[in-house]
Amino acid sequence: MTSQPPEPLAQPAGEAPVEQPPVRLLLVDDEPGLRTAVRAYLEDEGFQVTTANDGEEGWQKAQELLPDVVISDVMMPRCDGYGLLQRLRADERLGGTPVIFLTAKGMTADRIAGFQAGCDDYIPKPFDPDELVARVRNVVRRQERLLAEAARFADADIGQMARQITEIRSLLASGGSRQGPGPAEHSFTPREASVLQLVAEGMMNKEIARRLETSIRNVEKYVSRLFIKTGTASRTELVRYALEHGLVD
Repeated sequence: MTSQPPEPLAQPAGEAPVEQPPVRLLLVDDEPGLRTAVRAYLEDEGFQVTTANDGEEGWQKAQELLPDVVISDVMMPRCDGYGLLQRLRADERLGGTPVIFLTAKGMTADRIAGFQAGCDDYIPKPFDPDELVARVRNVVRRQERLLAEAARFADADIGQMARQITEIRSLLASGGSRQGPGPAEHSFTPREASVLQLVAEGMMNKEIARRLETSIRNVEKYVSRLFIKTGTASRTELVRYALEHGLVD
């Protein structure tokens, strides 16, 4: 039985419905017959599908496409599924992309290895096409919920955060807080330094992600690293520390 097409996102009252673009899938598998069959089935279900022969080609196409979900075999020539997953997770733009492993390996140890490597779901072959569709839609909905929740908290906190930063800058400018002993030495990566500057300007994760053309998940990762490297525990403490030690403009 063919599953139902994705439900459209709810629109605010009084607004005309906006047609949602199709979910973009990248299917990576070295079996031509499976690629053809799965692609045809997924396209019939309303997905936009791009295929790749192995992990190396999958990596190249992922950088070009920026897919919503990657479906990948594990055992492949040149670059296997684990290698592809590692590259995706390390990439600025693709680090938060959901990945589903599709493989003949069905042992518990193999599934655990896949999850520990950072995959979002794991489907052993042979599989029911309807189950694959259901799992794809599940990770898409999960990703949308995470992004919506992050955006909601960002919108709620941005006004308070902006006021706190203004107060910190005023306090430091008036001498109300002891200035640090000069610029502090930190091994920030260029991306961490960029995120720190934007946090100090009062931007929340959603805005930073848009400015740097990356995912909210990646911004959260950089902010967490900044907390660790500066010994701070909140955005307000981080901004105060950065201003006191001349780490931002």
